Amino acid sequence: MRDVFAGVAAILLTLVALSLATTLQRYRKRRARARDSERALGRTIVAEIPAPDDLVLFSEDDVRFHYGERSIDKDLIVAVRVLVNGAPIAAYVSTRHTAAARQPTSFEDHPEGIARDRWDVAIETATGTVLVECGAIRERVSQELARTVFDAVKRDLERRDTEETGEHRGR
Repeated sequence: MRDVFAGVAAILLTLVALSLATTLQRYRKRRARARDSERALGRTIVAEIPAPDDLVLFSEDDVRFHYGERSIDKDLIVAVRVLVNGAPIAAYVSTRHTAAARQPTSFEDHPEGIARDRWDVAIETATGTVLVECGAIRERVSQELARTVFDAVKRDLERRDTEETGEHRGR
């Protein structure tokens, strides 16, 4: 009797393992298709940002940044800021826009119940602010995602500022 129970348990565990492997393969293929479709559209993937359901791609092409389904026109970007728990810790403000369009950014802190730092990037445009939520997974992971997104937007802003004004601002 004990051997029958052990055999049934072994078969059940094998079926669960096969189910998990199949789900993982399906997930990997879906992620690969998403990355391939971004590249087919001529976009460069900047970061894959974890969301509650899936990963959200932050990508760019010549004229826009893309955050999931949202497009952000590069010409309209006024400033970019890295936020920790809603407070800015690093910023770059374009010199191409008037001072009236450049205002400080901060967002309301959303306590998650556990003492973790939430890393976000605020991309301010002439039409509003887009918050790229990089998460609070582990400090280094979320921090690196936020830094990667920030650096990509900052690099584009600096390039556009240099093209327009002809001078480069120091870091």
